[in-house]
Formats: sequence, structure tokens, C-alpha cells
Amino acid sequence: MGFVTPAQRYDVISVGDVATDLFIRLSDRQVEKRVDERGTWLEIPLGAKVPYERATTVEAGGSAANAAVALSRLGLRVALASFLAHDEIGRDLLGALHTERVDTRLVHIDSPAHTNRNFVLSYHGERTILVWHEEFDYHWPHLRPSEVPSWLYLTSLGSHALNYQDQLADWLEENGAVRVAFQPGTFQVEVGADRLIRLYRRAEILVCNRAQAVAITGVSSDDPAGLLGPLSELGPRRVVVLDETGGAVASDGSQRYLVPPFPDSSAPLDRTGAEDAFAATLAAALVRGLPFSEALRWAPVSFMSVSHEIGSQAGLLHEEELLDHLNEAGDAFAVRSC
Repeated sequence: MGFVTPAQRYDVISVGDVATDLFIRLSDRQVEKRVDERGTWLEIPLGAKVPYERATTVEAGGSAANAAVALSRLGLRVALASFLAHDEIGRDLLGALHTERVDTRLVHIDSPAHTNRNFVLSYHGERTILVWHEEFDYHWPHLRPSEVPSWLYLTSLGSHALNYQDQLADWLEENGAVRVAFQPGTFQVEVGADRLIRLYRRAEILVCNRAQAVAITGVSSDDPAGLLGPLSELGPRRVVVLDETGGAVASDGSQRYLVPPFPDSSAPLDRTGAEDAFAATLAAALVRGLPFSEALRWAPVSFMSVSHEIGSQAGLLHEEELLDHLNEAGDAFAVRSC
């Protein structure tokens, strides 16, 4: 089921860097977690051969690909706008996206470059990611009228993509009917809200975690609800601040919401990709025209499901599966006004 006119091809275009992700589940042997005044650290002995429990490859990873797959499994017509190299990793990545019914006509092949590859170290449900963003020849494509989507989902891009995001902001000014879901990544947060203010102002929905919200706004708050106002002042119509359990606080400018984690008695296996799943599922529900409060009820289900699998996409749900979880939870799982 699509949500665009018959003349249009896409419900959503997902925009951002993609990568092949290699997930390595570490064992307790020779690996420790240490907490001090500077933060939490993963300790691995230098020069040792460290055993691990399991390795899993996600050929089409990264937030933009995770979002595209999530949106597609929830029944939307999705394209990915991204950059790859003409190498084996890039070819495997395209094949994985085709399997998930994600349109790749807007993926640009940048031959001199190398397709991104990330290494995800998973330890007791937490993860440390070794990341690399290639310096691609970023440029926003010319879209035919049939390729202009109802929604654009913008997420993580490398530090070399600022001009590309300027081009995207220009295009959005020319296409005012396109709605924007913005889930900023590391470099988008680090560059500061002022540099990307046109994108924040165009966002129909902004989704970030508490640490990102603090960095974006410059406001230090132990209470995530205290970050909703400063985020809203940047211009997005709706804002959501996630916590590490899959719960959230949210605001639509007139009403605030408290979103509990989806009830689950099992411990998470790996939360990599869970925030992507939350944000993309929230966007999918909004694309479908659901009320904000109901969209907020959908999102934690995907966060929970992805957290119980190794890899960022194995737990992504189809619509029927998601609704089965919600029906089973019933009134015990509710989003409340606050």
C-alpha cells in the first residue's frame, strides 16, 4: 500500500550514508567494562588474540539503509539516496537492498572511492562501533516530478557532506510539500544546529537520544523532558527524545507525551540499530496518517524487537507483526500526556 499519488513513485526517500556492518559479539574472556569519572570504557588487552562468540554481517547497514528497510517492511514505497563505490561490498549492499524491495535508482556509484564498512563490537547488550565515512563526490540528484516523495527521511552523513546538505535544503525550499523526518547522526550533531538550521526548521519530526539533544541544544539536563523546549525552538514541528530503554518523551508544540518502553521480560541482546528502528517506525506511522500519539505507540515495538537480535535489521518487523505485538500488549502499553 502506498501513500503517494499514482503519478509518484515513492512514499519516502531515505537519505544518508550506508555501510556494510560486521557485528562481532565479544565474550567475557579478556574483555571488561570499566566505569570512571570520564565515562564507560570497553577494555581489550593490546597485542592479545581475543576470542569472540559470533560474527554477523549486515550487507546494507548504516542508519539510512536501516531506515529504508524498516519503512519497506512496513509497507511503504521507499528509495535510498546514497553513495557507494564500484566494489564487491557495494555490489553486495545493492543486492541486499533489492531483496528488501528498496529502490536504488538514486544510489550514486562513485568509482574512485571505497564503500563504507563499519565494525560493531557488541558486549552485554551494548556496543562500540568503529566507523569510517568515505569522501564521496556528494551531490543532490535531479529528481523527476514522479520521483518527488511525500516524505524525506534524513539521517547520518559524513563530515564531508555539508555542501550536499545545503543542496538538499535548497531543494526542500523548492519542494515545500515534501515532509521531512530528521534523525541526525554523529557528524550532523557535532557540526552544530546553526550550520544545519534550515533542515531543523523543515523537519516535521526530529528524533534524537538524550546525549544528542544535549549536544544539539547546548542545554544540560538530566530530565529529557527539559530538552523538548530547546529542541522545538530550532523549528521542527514535533520532537522526540529517546532513552536507552526504548522509551521517550515527545512534544508536538502544544502537548507533551511520555512514551514507555515496550513491555518485555527478556534482556536485550544488542541495541545496535534500535534507535534507527524506533525513528523509522515512527516516521512510517506518520506517513500512513496515524495520529502522533499512535505513531509514538508503534515505535517502541520496533526498538524492542531489534534489541533482541544480533544485527541492525534482523528484528525489523512487518506491519502485521508489529500490530500483533500491540494487540497482545493491549491497554497495558499506553502513551500518556504529561
